[in-house]
Amino acid sequence: MTQPTTPTLPLADIHLHSAPSYWPLPWGWWVVIIVTLTVIIATGYQYRRRRQHSAAQQEAIRIIKTLQPEVGLTAINTLLKQAALSYFPRSIVAPLTGMQWLVFLDQHLPVKFQGFVDKQSLWQQGVFSPTPLTAEQFNDCRQQALLWLQHALPAKANSHDGNSVITKESSNV
Repeated sequence: MTQPTTPTLPLADIHLHSAPSYWPLPWGWWVVIIVTLTVIIATGYQYRRRRQHSAAQQEAIRIIKTLQPEVGLTAINTLLKQAALSYFPRSIVAPLTGMQWLVFLDQHLPVKFQGFVDKQSLWQQGVFSPTPLTAEQFNDCRQQALLWLQHALPAKANSHDGNSVITKESSNV
């Protein structure tokens, strides 16, 4: 039993095209890459700027948490003044003393945290009296100062005496 044979046809081999290349990228992918890089760079820049702007506040909070009653209330008052000078114009903060200073501190706090003027006698005694405050009084004043550092800083653009421009002194920290 012989099989019938079919004659061989003279056909050429099939040549497949190579797979499409990923390079060069179409223009749409270039747009996606550029937009993504722009968003990443802008986010990084904003994060760095915000961190630099709050550096003085964070440093003051770190220091005030370590203060002990032995250093006295003058150290807290000095620290508050330095922090305020970092965020508010020097012409407004520098001349403030006594009651005016306490009013300034209260003005920049939300109403529920205000208490510098209410504790004026305690602040005056702690700063100017030769007799030191008790540990409880010192801790009360330190807690009030900590609230101010956390809630009044960094300064809002319109938060002081009608001036809408805050100097960029906090960037020099």
